[in-house]
Amino acid sequence: MKRIILGMAIVFAIFAGVVFYLERPERTQVVVIGAGASGISAAIEAKQAGLSVVLLEKMPRVGGNSQWATGGINGVHSQVQVESKTIDSEELYLADTLAAGHYQNKRHLAQILVEESGEAIDWLSSLGADLTDIGRLAGSRVDRAHRPSGGAPVGSEVMRVLGQQVTALGIDLRLENKVIELLHNDAGTKVEGVLVRNQEGREYEIMADVVVIATGGFGGSPERFVAYNPNLKGYKTTNHAGATGDYIDLVADLPIELVDMAMIQAHPTVEPNFGVLITEAIRGNGGILVNLEGNRFIDEMAFRDVLSAEMRKQTEGESFLIFDESIRMGLSAADTYIRQDLVMEADSIQSLATVLGVEESRLRRTIQKYNGFVAGGGDPDFGRRDLPVQLAQPFYAILVQPGVHYCMGGLPINEHAQVMGLAGDPIEGLYACGEATGGIHGNNRLGGNSLTDAIVFGRIAGQSAVGVNR
Repeated sequence: MKRIILGMAIVFAIFAGVVFYLERPERTQVVVIGAGASGISAAIEAKQAGLSVVLLEKMPRVGGNSQWATGGINGVHSQVQVESKTIDSEELYLADTLAAGHYQNKRHLAQILVEESGEAIDWLSSLGADLTDIGRLAGSRVDRAHRPSGGAPVGSEVMRVLGQQVTALGIDLRLENKVIELLHNDAGTKVEGVLVRNQEGREYEIMADVVVIATGGFGGSPERFVAYNPNLKGYKTTNHAGATGDYIDLVADLPIELVDMAMIQAHPTVEPNFGVLITEAIRGNGGILVNLEGNRFIDEMAFRDVLSAEMRKQTEGESFLIFDESIRMGLSAADTYIRQDLVMEADSIQSLATVLGVEESRLRRTIQKYNGFVAGGGDPDFGRRDLPVQLAQPFYAILVQPGVHYCMGGLPINEHAQVMGLAGDPIEGLYACGEATGGIHGNNRLGGNSLTDAIVFGRIAGQSAVGVNR
């Protein structure tokens, strides 16, 4: 009998030990939440420094909104820009960034964005990214938006090389693993790990010295963006379905005050039927906007918030983005829109007017007048500074309206990408980067600064994690 009892005790002990082992939390040095451009940049920096890294992504694939970025990534004094002999400076770039944000930016963060931008471009290029084409996006006074040769979309190229690095470095990437809770001390002043739910619904803990929040913004959740800014009710969005602002729930019980949450940017040119973002580069390369009556009504390169507000005032809140063959040939992204059947084509102004349903004489006058401005080197009607080309047949047009695009608000961070608490001190062990942060862009983001932000502050977050683990 004693042997039976002893045997049962041993079996129970072994079983209990196995259960304890299975339920024991994992341990790593760095956990990164979100596998977009900012999160992967942070993971790469930490991994290259020899740290153990777990990269968690709730969606079935990496990329987030970064994958769909089109127009370019800003950078000053990159090797490509220097070789192009473009005259630019950190002072000019910072001035454009602050002006776009209506001077509500956290200046010290915007300064870091600018100072590190050229190095961010060169870093991506060193990883194999083609960023050899330079153009101009809305709000910039010079060409500093880098993109692949031929004007191809930039986001997929950036994510291609970042994804390759994840594989090459052997980073522990876990898709369809959603962080549902931050593990922290009772006071909420120190984050110690994460609670994760995997694709089978099993929950498990990972303890870490550093947790980096890189979940992106909440532009993919109409419920959330309307709650923060009711004026956006009814807007379509350019965001992917996973951009639901998960960080908001993750930090809800920490002593943190989110900043600038009502500051949500509408992108001026979104195709209204399918919500496809139409790259700003078409306007940057010389395209114009006309309303449903066939008239220009604004400087096409105005800041995004100004342009979006004016477009909303036009009939039905819609406009036509008109460009020509020379612009199409310089931007392979335009061919993507043609393949998606979003583009109306015409071989003359007369046929363009018919296709658009506008009065021919008015549209002809609009285009001829604009071409005259290009020839004369100035736009007395709306003050457009950059007038690259006269428009000539054949013509192309896309129906567009503003759509929710980018969230300027989020977690407050310092220059080391540490998340700041209400007491003015960093939350120990908690970092953030990318669109989950607030303060860098003010109340309106300069076109081309989103990927710059993601790479610059993603790398800073990863480098800061190295400092914690020294």
